[in-house]
Amino acid sequence: MREAWLALTGLSAVFLFEMLDSSILNVALPTIGRELHASTLALSWVTNAYAVVLGGLMLVLGAVADRVGRRRVMVVGLLLLGLASLATAFVTNAGELVAVRAVMGLAAAMTTPGSMALAFRLFDDEGLRVRAITLISTVGLVGLAVGPATGGFVLAVAPWQVLLLVNVPIAALAIVGIRLGVAPDRASERHRAPADVAGGVLATATIVLVLVVPSLFVEGGARSWSAWAAVVAAVVGAVLFVRRERTAEHPMLDLALVARPLVSGGLAYKAAAGLAVAGLGYLVTLQLQLDRGWSPAHAAVGLLPQVAVLVAGSAFVGPFVRRVGLGRAAWTSSVAVVAGLAVYAAFGTGSYAWVALSLVLVAAGLRVVGVVAGMNVLGGLPEDRTSVGAALVDTGSQVASAVGVAVGGTFLAALFTGDLASGAWTVAQRADFRTATTLAAATLTVLAAVLVLWAALRTRGTTPTG
Repeated sequence: MREAWLALTGLSAVFLFEMLDSSILNVALPTIGRELHASTLALSWVTNAYAVVLGGLMLVLGAVADRVGRRRVMVVGLLLLGLASLATAFVTNAGELVAVRAVMGLAAAMTTPGSMALAFRLFDDEGLRVRAITLISTVGLVGLAVGPATGGFVLAVAPWQVLLLVNVPIAALAIVGIRLGVAPDRASERHRAPADVAGGVLATATIVLVLVVPSLFVEGGARSWSAWAAVVAAVVGAVLFVRRERTAEHPMLDLALVARPLVSGGLAYKAAAGLAVAGLGYLVTLQLQLDRGWSPAHAAVGLLPQVAVLVAGSAFVGPFVRRVGLGRAAWTSSVAVVAGLAVYAAFGTGSYAWVALSLVLVAAGLRVVGVVAGMNVLGGLPEDRTSVGAALVDTGSQVASAVGVAVGGTFLAALFTGDLASGAWTVAQRADFRTATTLAAATLTVLAAVLVLWAALRTRGTTPTG
């Protein structure tokens, strides 16, 4: 671990920017809405655009990285991230900000799979692999946790654009660590099979369609022909993708590997966690500022229970996993995530203590399941497919995160009448907001519970890797 400190620093910085970008703007959404005159739907896409592009392109770019070199693709992505972050200083409307966030998602899709794959392959010893992935995930989860809190404190003294400009020094640190600490890609480690272009196009199109459907229904209503056309197109795209991957001589995604119990179960656990963290973070941040009337700095303090658990929990992950095993650690931590969502759905509009409890439960579950799921998925894949494997893990998590935000934004857009960011609500508007958040949280709870139950049944009786 000491000999690889430079490489781990660079890889941790990559994961840090991915997690930080997923959360840091949440606390600034009311401010952005007022300054850019953004609608409720536009605000949801300020957050969602990053996850949609990341989720849509990660599998394709993971396959590219396996072929042309993980290190090379990662450095190019980091350069793109720095340029996109600098462009934030020139944003004048919500559309431009959504475009910047989309480019950041592209940069993340180029870098994120490589960070986990390279960390996994830095060591042959299983114990060192667990420690390396735990370290990188710890840095990333700290970024996810402190993002809203940091954003709240920064907004008290600086414009919201600073929240994205912080990516520039992080990208620079990552480039230095990776260039100096990670050996150049060896030809023997690259995947030599021809690229599955058709499979990549179908996968990207299907994921993007799935994520835009809720917004289309909100805009056009239940009778919207474009929304139903997108639903049909997404179903057709998914069917064609599965058929393509089953029949292609060199598929982009080997479905036989994905169907393995530990791989598919690990993906479901990660998806449940991503759904909960993103959806709860979006709802709680808006609730504390808009419903309870807290300032951004006060709201940042309100999110500190989550920060404390994610930071302090790093010391307990290893001992807990060693004591109960990877399999039991996966389902127990995932149950904690579902319990946190259920608490918020039932009591979140009441005392803040219930909000804090829900944040703690979700954070505690996420802290463990992130490491366990990643270990099982990557451990079941050949060396020349680890980038696609890591991309698959993160795609499931990021797509679920986007769905989590989309669920919250859809309920708010459908039930709340008026300007969400105005700050001058009527009694009826406040009731609408609370109804929307409660229904959104309940929906997220059911979705996460289904994923966890399926994963537990799928992995029952299997022997975890590691």
